[in-house]
Amino acid sequence: MSPSTSDIGDIDPAPRHARLPRPLRPFRTGQYRLLATALGLSLAGSGMWAVAVVWQVIAIGGGPSELSLIGTAGGVGLVATALLGGVVADRASRRRIILLAQSAKAMAAGSVVVTATMDLLTPGQLIVVAVVLGIADGFFYPAYSALVPAVVPQDDLLTANGIEGMLRPTLMQAAGPGAASTLISAFAPSMAFAGIAGVHLLAATCAAIMREPEARDRTARPGSPVRSVVSDLRAGFAYLLTTPWLVGTLAFAVTLVLVTIGPIQVLLPFTIRDQGVGGPQAYALALACYGLGGVIGSLTMSALTLPRRYLSVMLLTWGGGCLPLAVLGAADQLWAVIAALFLCGALTSGAGVIWGTLLQRRVPPAMLGRVSSLDFFVSLSAAPLSMALVGPAAAAWGSRPVFLVAAVAPLTVAVLAIALARLRRDEIDHPLTRAR
Repeated sequence: MSPSTSDIGDIDPAPRHARLPRPLRPFRTGQYRLLATALGLSLAGSGMWAVAVVWQVIAIGGGPSELSLIGTAGGVGLVATALLGGVVADRASRRRIILLAQSAKAMAAGSVVVTATMDLLTPGQLIVVAVVLGIADGFFYPAYSALVPAVVPQDDLLTANGIEGMLRPTLMQAAGPGAASTLISAFAPSMAFAGIAGVHLLAATCAAIMREPEARDRTARPGSPVRSVVSDLRAGFAYLLTTPWLVGTLAFAVTLVLVTIGPIQVLLPFTIRDQGVGGPQAYALALACYGLGGVIGSLTMSALTLPRRYLSVMLLTWGGGCLPLAVLGAADQLWAVIAALFLCGALTSGAGVIWGTLLQRRVPPAMLGRVSSLDFFVSLSAAPLSMALVGPAAAAWGSRPVFLVAAVAPLTVAVLAIALARLRRDEIDHPLTRAR
């Protein structure tokens, strides 16, 4: 059931809406404007952290080993709380979860400013800060995903997910790192952390201003808190395992992450160097174009209507979007690498917009936080394994076969998932109303 007008906040007069292009339609809802701003600020803060922590480690005399520990600590905090974050999002106020998560990130970043200014900052403190940031994100993202359908009309969910798909690469890979680099160059690494604290504080302010949507999908759980949490987790897994379209899609997602993350993030820079394509600048440009493709793909999908064969289109677009990766193992020209990554980013991000919309349209609201966190958890779990396996695989077989597997395996699994999970029948039996 679509949220009522009272659930999604005040909406401007209809004539003004008529002038809004489709990709901007969710912004007609005041509550969504606040939620999207909070997300954008949080993403920018994460992008700033990625740059600031490197130079802060160098400033206090640390090196790659300390930076590796800090990165691992953040990942552990995120993975450890992803499932619990979904349970909490289905039990408590999602707006308040976002407020507390962003406040915690602001305070953690602010503590770095204080100790760095006093020359008391240590790698140990940065490890603790990374854990806090990871934990906060483990609660933030399930709450955000579950809150979107409560503040956006159902027909605008595809567009809202397209906006998220545009914000991620724009703010995490471009604007955030750029802002941190500017602050570091003009002042010191500690000032970049001041900027991080500031953006997360602004995100918390947006959550504080939001009105609380009516909590019709959340009920109090009697009994022991521990038992009720375990019961909620069990119910989430049970729903997942008894829902064929979710099982098929997540099985595909595991394969996608497993065979593509490692080659792109670990193997690609060495391939670019060894094949004479270029050096660090060429790699940075290639990744930038990969992100740009994601922005274009998300924008394009958000301007379209949800296809009738939404599950098949999503998986085939996702799997087919990986086919250009085959070029990376043999390309000796930068333009070929850029074109392949741009196309891959555009198609996979466009499919991701459909996926986010399906979760919000087909998963019961009372289960959405847990299912979103399970999706998040599965993806996070496969990524480290992918990066661990790609090195030995490349050493044994070379980079060309590894990129070939990355290109072909997702489409193969997509076809199998559509057939084995009977997704073509499922999408016909469960049509989704197309937005007008």
